[in-house]
Amino acid sequence: MSNGPAFDIASLHAFYAAGGTAAEIIDQVFARITAVNDPGIFLHLADRQSLVAEAANLGAFDPVTKPLWGIPFAVKDNIDVAGMPTTAACPDYAYDAIKDATVVRLLREAGALAIGKTNLDQFATGLVGVRSPYPIPRNAIDPTLVPGGSSSGSAVATAQGIVSFALGTDTAGSGRIPAGLNNIVGLKPSVGALSTTGVIPACRTLDCVSIFALSVDDAWRVFSVAAREDSEDAYSRTVPTTGYGRLPPVLTIGVPAKADLRFFGDAVMATSYEDALDMLRGLGHRIVEVPFGDFYDVANLLYEGAWVAERYAAVKDFFDTSEASFHPVTRKIYGAAKTLTAADAFNGLYALQAMKRKLSSIIASVDLFCVPTAPSHYTLADLAAEPIRENSRLGTYTNFVNLLDMCGIAVPTGKRSDGLPASVTLLAPFGRDGLTASLARDIHSVSGVTLGATGWPLPSSGRQDPQTEPGIDIVVVGAHLSGMPLNGQLRELDARFVREARTTDAYRLYALAGQVPAKPGLIRVEPGAGGPIDVEVWRLMPDAFGRFVAAIPSPLGIGSISLSDGTAAKGFLVEAAAISGADDITAYGGWRSYVEAGSQQKIGGAR
Repeated sequence: MSNGPAFDIASLHAFYAAGGTAAEIIDQVFARITAVNDPGIFLHLADRQSLVAEAANLGAFDPVTKPLWGIPFAVKDNIDVAGMPTTAACPDYAYDAIKDATVVRLLREAGALAIGKTNLDQFATGLVGVRSPYPIPRNAIDPTLVPGGSSSGSAVATAQGIVSFALGTDTAGSGRIPAGLNNIVGLKPSVGALSTTGVIPACRTLDCVSIFALSVDDAWRVFSVAAREDSEDAYSRTVPTTGYGRLPPVLTIGVPAKADLRFFGDAVMATSYEDALDMLRGLGHRIVEVPFGDFYDVANLLYEGAWVAERYAAVKDFFDTSEASFHPVTRKIYGAAKTLTAADAFNGLYALQAMKRKLSSIIASVDLFCVPTAPSHYTLADLAAEPIRENSRLGTYTNFVNLLDMCGIAVPTGKRSDGLPASVTLLAPFGRDGLTASLARDIHSVSGVTLGATGWPLPSSGRQDPQTEPGIDIVVVGAHLSGMPLNGQLRELDARFVREARTTDAYRLYALAGQVPAKPGLIRVEPGAGGPIDVEVWRLMPDAFGRFVAAIPSPLGIGSISLSDGTAAKGFLVEAAAISGADDITAYGGWRSYVEAGSQQKIGGAR
């Protein structure tokens, strides 16, 4: 790696704040391209002098007005950048883009500098990164391994420290698999969060623009700039860019049941995944095994009827007149779609809807999921021997995600015992991008890894303080605490965890009788006649707060609760009549301690 600052956003902005120039960083970019010496990464590079002129037009360093001021990035070559060719890794398809894709425009308006266009599996069809007529990008960690695709060049450019971040696309895992195989972060937003105007479609109804970055903070900063609803994109949706900050003390994390895990004989990857789950337990979270067979059944739909036909429909006119221009594997996949009927497509849609209904209760039962990013690392030799099978296996934990309208983020968890990258992917329902990113940041921070293939240390997190976000605070004391049975009611209303807290000593806590699920009751007493009680503060938008309060059943209600730090907020109190005959559990200091003490007693009795 050449001299100069690390290319995470915080380091570059510190460099600029100290008087460094964007022209110096542009020189560093081109020096790193030369040093890495991988002709497979970029299919087109911006002119150096044009970049310097563009940087000069940014004006004085201003990371507030332009949060990506002077940050170099790369763009997968199925996404338009004005003045550069777009090829989708098919030379005969190439055209010169006359304007930026919406997402590129937003990033450049925020001060980012587009360095060039990156290689990919042709028409974004593949997870291996080698289905291109151009030189194949080398895996940044081990060149004998596949780089992962389809966003191979974007992932490798980021992992090598050539750029700070890169855009990819992710329909079936193309923004997660290359991230996991190259020791970087891959954020796959909720479908529709980032506009696909100016993006060559793969599956129009499922496509996402994804973000590769060296850290979760950087990925989230880019997401916060780029996640804007676009009236030109019929599939664009409004997705919150809030919720990135402190996590609840306890998250319920779903993982595939052991019998359903698939590593295809890679015991080292299986062990690294178990290590990651231990890491989550060490962070205080609760791991719950769930049956995963139906998720795999959804994944299988992606390469059947409706969605294969959708890939063909995206480039039908070109394919029908220029079939020989396609990579042999891509040609075979698209050609198969010509035999499908409208009935095949509808049958696929019906099957998916049935599976969504079947899986809805499992998805709602947890805060989020943690799965392996990939089941194994494959060598180029492995792929040469089994090109279709190994590509399919790489999608084991990715293919179902967009079909089920989930967001996700791949994050490094350390090194496997053989030194190769270990990674997990966090998944959650639509719109909970902030939740997955927040947990990914915590995982990355304790993983002990350096950034990509650069050797740069992970910078300290500049995470957003959730207390600065808008909304109304509510104090929860019992079954709505994180990890407790009714916490899902807060999740469904997009509540954000703010902090742990304690009440003043003017409260007593009771275990109420006849409540399902079990609940406590908090009641106000004279100061000093009670004790401080552990609580959590969550934040709801006003309309969600109103719906939440309206659903609270008797004998519980909402009142003002005084906290030990001198603040107060609305929260759960109980009617005085309800504590008649109830057990006073104030001495436990909180509902969670009481429940855990009861669990330990049951365990002790069982022994």
